[in-house]
Amino acid sequence: MLTAIGAAAPLTVVYAQTPAPAPTELPPVTVIAPSPLAGTRSPKPAARPAVQTSRTTRTRAAPAQTAAAPEGGTGVPGPSERDSTLIDRDKVPSNTAVMTAADFSHNYSTNFLDAVNRKLPGVTLTDQTGNPFQRTLDYRGFVASPVQGTPQGIAVYQNGVRINESWGDVINWDFIPEKAIDRLSLVPNSPIFGLNAIGGALSIQMKNGFTYQGVEGEAFGGSYGRVQGSVQAGGQKDNISAYAAFESAYDRGWRDYANSSHVNRMYVDIGARNDDTEFHVNFTGANNLLGNVAATPVEMLNQRWSSVYTWPQSTHLQLAFVNATLNHNFSDTWSFQGNAYFRGFRQSHVDGNGTDVAPCDDPTNLCIGDGLPIFGPADGTVPNTLGTAFLGEIDRNRVATNSFGGTAQLTNTDRLFGHDNHVVMGVSVDHGNTKFTATSELGTVDQNLFVTGTGVFINQPDAGLSPVDLRATNTYTGVYLTDTFDVTNKFSVTAGGRFNYAQIDLQDQTGTNDLLNSSNRFQRFNPVIGGTYKITPNLTAYAGYSEANRAPTPLELGCSDPNHPCMIDTFLVADPPLKQVVAHTVEAGLRGGWGRDVRTGVLSWGLGVFRTLSDDDIIQVASPLGVNNFGFFQNAGQTLRQGIEAKLEYRYNSWNAYANYTYVDATYQSAITLFSPNNPNAQTDPNNDDVSFVNVKPGDHIPGIPAHRFKAGVEYNVTDAWKIGADLNVVGSQWIIHDDTNQSPKVPAYSVVNLHTSYQITKNIEVFGLINNVFNQHYYLSGAFYQTGGFASATPGVTNLMAQLSDPRTFVPGMPLAAYAGIRAKF
Repeated sequence: MLTAIGAAAPLTVVYAQTPAPAPTELPPVTVIAPSPLAGTRSPKPAARPAVQTSRTTRTRAAPAQTAAAPEGGTGVPGPSERDSTLIDRDKVPSNTAVMTAADFSHNYSTNFLDAVNRKLPGVTLTDQTGNPFQRTLDYRGFVASPVQGTPQGIAVYQNGVRINESWGDVINWDFIPEKAIDRLSLVPNSPIFGLNAIGGALSIQMKNGFTYQGVEGEAFGGSYGRVQGSVQAGGQKDNISAYAAFESAYDRGWRDYANSSHVNRMYVDIGARNDDTEFHVNFTGANNLLGNVAATPVEMLNQRWSSVYTWPQSTHLQLAFVNATLNHNFSDTWSFQGNAYFRGFRQSHVDGNGTDVAPCDDPTNLCIGDGLPIFGPADGTVPNTLGTAFLGEIDRNRVATNSFGGTAQLTNTDRLFGHDNHVVMGVSVDHGNTKFTATSELGTVDQNLFVTGTGVFINQPDAGLSPVDLRATNTYTGVYLTDTFDVTNKFSVTAGGRFNYAQIDLQDQTGTNDLLNSSNRFQRFNPVIGGTYKITPNLTAYAGYSEANRAPTPLELGCSDPNHPCMIDTFLVADPPLKQVVAHTVEAGLRGGWGRDVRTGVLSWGLGVFRTLSDDDIIQVASPLGVNNFGFFQNAGQTLRQGIEAKLEYRYNSWNAYANYTYVDATYQSAITLFSPNNPNAQTDPNNDDVSFVNVKPGDHIPGIPAHRFKAGVEYNVTDAWKIGADLNVVGSQWIIHDDTNQSPKVPAYSVVNLHTSYQITKNIEVFGLINNVFNQHYYLSGAFYQTGGFASATPGVTNLMAQLSDPRTFVPGMPLAAYAGIRAKF
């Protein structure tokens, strides 16, 4: 199912903080906030009106040692003291981070992912699709990616529902209505977030009419045909609330040919509450068409930075997601939180590629692989009527998923032995069905590398290409409990765990591949324990240990046989089973801050270390025969991701500055042999000249993970109405994908500078502008190897198209200089 792996995030696990105070406000010292489910109690209005401001991101400062209000539309004060789902973020034994609605403003970035990359320490973005709405988020060497076939390691929640797609566990960032985001919390490895949170979890809480009041319209546009508009409105009358947000965007794309994107999405929430109960029903809908551009050979990029290698490539994505949430306080110390959801997801993908089809020994027919007829032994060969055309193929697949589930949770804050104590216990069940179909059509490639279909569909299971019609059923059950106990007023201990049980069944619908049918079961109990100690009022030490597990996805289970590699994200064959991944994380650090008035300076900082050892990690391996886009999945023994995190933020009068640095050392810890075709440093199998491999040793670095990540920025209020600022993002070098023995040159490090400014024309009207990559740097976001030699002709003896390309490296280039401007009106 779409959101299946894992369950609704417990209501006390994600911790938030108030946005940075305005120059005339005092910042809170202790920060307490609600958890991710929309059913969590929204803040109640005070006896007297809240301070009104012209900016929807500002709240009244909370007094020291009191609850701080969630960021909202008009700045309501703190939540009810009876809300037992609240927990002090300073008692969390890990390095959490929080973003508020203000951080997603287009004053600073043009989309959701850029905002997350700018704000969250340790996060970097890579790109495999060439689309700004579909990039991959990397945190501590684990990823949340929209690309099928990418082993995932981060769980993403929206209003308590896991929104990773169950087929490949990917996350479609383009579905998230960024204007409707109230806050986002990043939590490192934690079992409480269910299956797959081995690297961490992102929990997104959306706005509602209790937390946002008013109307806002926005329009902006700029380079590469970007045109985007949005409107949001929210309000409440007595105990009823309503909120709605609508967004639409068009982007032509900066790469050659078909790279445009059309994004349309919406979010609606209806809520009701009384003194003890709050109930919400919300809906997220989207209908998006995204143009993709795969990695391009380096020799082509050296000639033209915007060049592409085979097209068309496009993805059509649709979503209908309904979620109901409930929070009820039985007493001052006992409360219930729950949700129930239905999610319908549809995806259609079209991808023009090269092909393994070529003239047979008898050139009047076409074959695939080692002289195999396209239609299989029983169907005979296909006559070669294509003349001197160059051969390619168009791969198509469709995913249709319906899922439903829910969570029930109890929270108790009764004192234990005279000490504060916070207990959360819950159960979750998620179930869904996915229908997956795929075909590959023989095509021809023109001089612009555009692939045109011929109407001949390839059906040769022995070559890994045949039509697929598969049904996958997922059922995931979780039971969890955590307890945070205050040993003293300075020392708090958190302990607990979660039991996960995953059922994944695959059933072939074609009636021709019974070996693809399988029934898979995975189970595990994952513990968590940690503590925090407040050394001084401004300095806290934390340390913790946690475990989390990830069950293989249906895609991975159906594509794990090296003898039958798959067109990744397209074709499945009968394969041996995979083991589940188990991650063990230790982290520790210090955090603190000084100052309460920005006129004298407010400083916050953190310094920590982390170490995650994963057993039976799942990786993607290239096809032994070196065919582009083919591969399979396998367990790779142990892997290790460890490093250092440091962050610093300072506000003084009209200045606001930040800097953070993360070091990630990601290595293999087991000796393994991996197929590595197209790798110039690979060894050749003495028994088969067509097969190349590498011997990975413990300590070899995992490709595709940059070791160094540095971010810094500054913003200055020139006047009360005018702001200017700049951000610097530095990403260190990384090994090319499939260079698992680290012998080829690295993908070079890069740095990008972005500028932004905004001007408040009136109380309700603001204009803003951004310049990204102001120095127009050319840099690579990721790299891999590919099969050189170009595209073969249907006629033997004709020189291959693009045969002059001999460097096996291919890269995804970064976007050049781009400028945008917009206007926003609030009422």
